[in-house]
Amino acid sequence: MKIAVVTGASAGIGRATALGLLAAGYGVALAGRRLSELEETAALAGANAAHALPVATDVSDPDAVNALFAAVVQKWGRLDLLFNNAGMGVQGYLFEDLPVEKWLQVVAVNLTGSFLCAQAAFRIMKNQTPRGGRIINNGSISAHTPRPDSAPYTSTKHAITGLTKSIMLDGRKYDICAGQIDIGNAATPMTARMQKGVKQPDGTMKVEPTMDVENVAKAVVYMDSLDLSANVLTMTIKATHMPFEGRG
Repeated sequence: MKIAVVTGASAGIGRATALGLLAAGYGVALAGRRLSELEETAALAGANAAHALPVATDVSDPDAVNALFAAVVQKWGRLDLLFNNAGMGVQGYLFEDLPVEKWLQVVAVNLTGSFLCAQAAFRIMKNQTPRGGRIINNGSISAHTPRPDSAPYTSTKHAITGLTKSIMLDGRKYDICAGQIDIGNAATPMTARMQKGVKQPDGTMKVEPTMDVENVAKAVVYMDSLDLSANVLTMTIKATHMPFEGRG
């Protein structure tokens, strides 16, 4: 049985991906701030719930991250996959009005949290037998193209691309692969607002198409289905009709 850690597993993309991995036969540590919602995720796995390990975790807290990965090693003795998915954005601020505290909060979760989890996973994967593993970072469409009024989120997601490439380079000698999945308009509670209209570059509001979040789960499972001699460095998966290719 392969072992995975999924951050942000209490809802949305993280929940769907955790359930997809459990259905594929993985043991999965479910990480997120709210234990009750992680337990709900585990319960949704049905017969596979026995292979889920909910661990309340603030990914921006180094001690909490260390405790998460220590729990994984204690239960299973190894780690094969980290899906670095936990993230947040800030809405309702023009760039010139954004409080620095909001900027720092987004950076702490999206970028520092991804680094802390990747570093903890890297250390386990480097030293285990058999050696190696895979780290998949959630980059988002915003790793390519920003939406209006999204400087903190977009900046951290661009930074995730550099983090992914650095992990891939530094992990080669230990058989550690790193990849990035850039997701656009998966139907989750976070994207529910798109059904009411999303601000476009010209200032207008437009309802945007979404896709079933199960497609993201399938993509992550596929990325990790490859043996460690092959790696999907970047994958973009998006709602077919969302405005992206011609955005702007």
